[in-house]
Order: sequence, then structure tokens, then C-alpha cells
Amino acid sequence: MVKTEKTTKTATAAKTTMATKTGEFLPEEDRKLSGSEAMVMKAVWDAGEDISVPDLMIALKEKYGKDYARTTVQTFLLKMIGKGFVQIYRRGKLSYVHALKGEADYKAKLLQEEMDFWYQGDPAQLVASLFRAGEMTEEDKEHIRRALDGLDD
Repeated sequence: MVKTEKTTKTATAAKTTMATKTGEFLPEEDRKLSGSEAMVMKAVWDAGEDISVPDLMIALKEKYGKDYARTTVQTFLLKMIGKGFVQIYRRGKLSYVHALKGEADYKAKLLQEEMDFWYQGDPAQLVASLFRAGEMTEEDKEHIRRALDGLDD
């Protein structure tokens, strides 16, 4: 995707049309990624550096089994530009994706939102729920206990 006047205008339009049902505009940091956008963003973060669109498409196919058309990936990226997650630039004949937001911050924000919604903001309830889920091995539980003990240091 080439960052042209048209894509810049479209990205700007995407930024200004992110309104709630009540007509209030969401601040950029409150905009969430869709499931497909999150998958694209994860592939960008996993690359560890800026990634070309063709390499991004390969990563999506290899890691997630998603054989998206180039236009579909471009649509995801355009929406992600509007949400402030990435920017696109051109080097030679290829377009590259650059992450503007960090993975750790995004995961922390998502976890906080889920904890607030499902566990009334109580991290102890969240951790207890993980333990009760039954999908953890005793080794997993011990690893969590050690990690929690390490927070006191």
C-alpha cells in the first residue's frame, strides 16, 4: 500500500469516523482491533521490525492459515492506520508496515479491560479463575506461584 494523498485522506477519514452509538468520538487509544486486525498486528509485532506487505501476507498464511488477498490486507492496514496502530511507508517497490503501538502495552490494556469487566477489577479473582480452569498443569501453577512470589522482591 502506497501512502499517497488518497490513502492519507482515507486514513484521516477513518480517524474522524470512529464514533460510538451515541455519536461521541473515541480517543485513538480507546479504539480496539477486530479479531482479524489483531492477527495482522500480532504478525507485525512478531516480525520484530518493519515488515513488507508481501512478507506480512506470508506470515499470516504460515502462522494463522490465513491466505488473505492483498486488497484484504490493505483494508485491514488502512483501518489500523485510522486506529493509530501502524503506519505504512514505501521503500523501492515495496510497502512496509511500522508498528506505532507496542505489544506489551496493548496486551496489558486488553487484560485490564477483561479483568475490569469479568472480575470487577480484582486481579486475585482473575488468577484464581486461571487456577480453577483446569487446563493448567501443576508445573504451570507452580510457575505462577513463583512469579507472584518474585513480585514481593
